[in-house]
Amino acid sequence: MSARSGWRGALRDLGGALLPLSVRDLERELDDRIRKVPTRLNEFGFDPWGLHPQTVRDTILPALALYKLWFRVQTHDIDRVPAGRVLLIANHAGQLPFDAAMIAMAMLLEAEPPRIVRGMAEYWVSQLPWVSVYATRGGAASGTPDTCREMLEAGECVLVFPEGVRGMNKLYRDRYKLMRFGTGFMRLALEAQAPIVPVAVVGSEEQNPGLANVGRLGRALGMPAFPITATFPWLGPLGMLPLPVKYHLYFGEPMQFSGAPSDEDALIDAQVAQVRAAIESLFERGLAERRGVFRG
Repeated sequence: MSARSGWRGALRDLGGALLPLSVRDLERELDDRIRKVPTRLNEFGFDPWGLHPQTVRDTILPALALYKLWFRVQTHDIDRVPAGRVLLIANHAGQLPFDAAMIAMAMLLEAEPPRIVRGMAEYWVSQLPWVSVYATRGGAASGTPDTCREMLEAGECVLVFPEGVRGMNKLYRDRYKLMRFGTGFMRLALEAQAPIVPVAVVGSEEQNPGLANVGRLGRALGMPAFPITATFPWLGPLGMLPLPVKYHLYFGEPMQFSGAPSDEDALIDAQVAQVRAAIESLFERGLAERRGVFRG
């Protein structure tokens, strides 16, 4: 062992000893949950799509802090998510994908068995330096049909936001109004014979209220959108930080659809409409049950 690695190990041990007991307890819980994740790894510790559980472990504390302390996430009926292949279909909002991170944290911390959610990232994420590497190692993958199909066939839990960037950049006046859904997820579910679990995220639609979207400027900068919010761009990068809203995650009953993935658009659209309706029903429940945007 080199002197450098020896010092690194000593500093890591010292840092661990100085952490508050509650944080160390959380770290032990995370270690235990990650060990229980049903994931096939190669000799280098990676799965076929680049997931690296050790990277998840090393980088997860900020997301855990957001989950526990900032958004104070509360899950409802997470036990409805079945084992094996499954598609989680959720609403999307809030400028940055904190909703995806919180769903992933919920599935790791509270689902049985714990799962690492495989998020289908937008194409432009793969073009971001560093971000693309850590997204892949953390479980996200390029949102191509082939990748999603492979993951489902391997029994993974895949998260899809059918609204895409349309939902992510919706304006505040359109909160809890679902944007147009893509239909690709339904064709993949039919092909893989995978159940769909609708998920309603209540809270994300208020985390960074959008006032306007300068699409032309966003495209000039190579971005899917350029949002104007109550705090961005006025506060610079700090303006992208979310408000400390209370998150509620509502998981619906699994939905199993029959038919061929090559069915006519009208048939697929009718099935997609059923998933939309399920999420809208969860919205109604969540908005009726919460006591406020910030105190839940």
